[in-house]
Amino acid sequence: MLNIAIDGPAGAGKSTMAKALAKKLNIVYLDTGAMYRGVAYYVLQRGVDPADEANVIPLLDGIEMDIVYENGQQKVVICGEDVTPYIREHNISMAASTVSKIPAVRIKLVELQRAIAAKTPCVLDGRDIGSYVLPNAPYKFFLTASAEERARRRHLELAEKGVKISYEEVLEDIKARDHQDSSRAFAPLKATEDAVIIDTTSLTPEQTIEMIMSRINSK
Repeated sequence: MLNIAIDGPAGAGKSTMAKALAKKLNIVYLDTGAMYRGVAYYVLQRGVDPADEANVIPLLDGIEMDIVYENGQQKVVICGEDVTPYIREHNISMAASTVSKIPAVRIKLVELQRAIAAKTPCVLDGRDIGSYVLPNAPYKFFLTASAEERARRRHLELAEKGVKISYEEVLEDIKARDHQDSSRAFAPLKATEDAVIIDTTSLTPEQTIEMIMSRINSK
């Protein structure tokens, strides 16, 4: 099965590359981050702190998540509600990172991700795809970039969406997420030994996708 794992810290360009790669290869792009954002949204809507494992776990059985595609766009549907429009709000970002530290949350979503990947050629991006979700994926890439460059990209992205937040706040958020994602005990952010590491700090999206495609075509 053609499964491609793209890992890396927040703002490294994983989603952009995964979407472009899926389109180029005409396969499915599975946005795993959106799935964790969906759980974070569900938890927050019920007034529960995403860090409160004791109260988050009982909510998991009530989450019926479906990943659907409409006009080539992935949508996250929870209990019949399309939550896609809400999960990109800034406060959901850190909440998703926080709730993903809970092993029970990761286990629930990884089961769904693996089931999709087992029957569908796809590109997955996240923080532990190559190391935990799909350790046997034939293609693994780890994208990174300086914290400052990643914050610049994310700040620009948020500004284009009309979100008013300072660059300094975004940078601090990026650094906090880096620490949280890489230091969690269960399935932390890390590059596997067999992953191709690409520093995108000074690369354009076109140059990055060219490097990825070159490696795929050379195998």
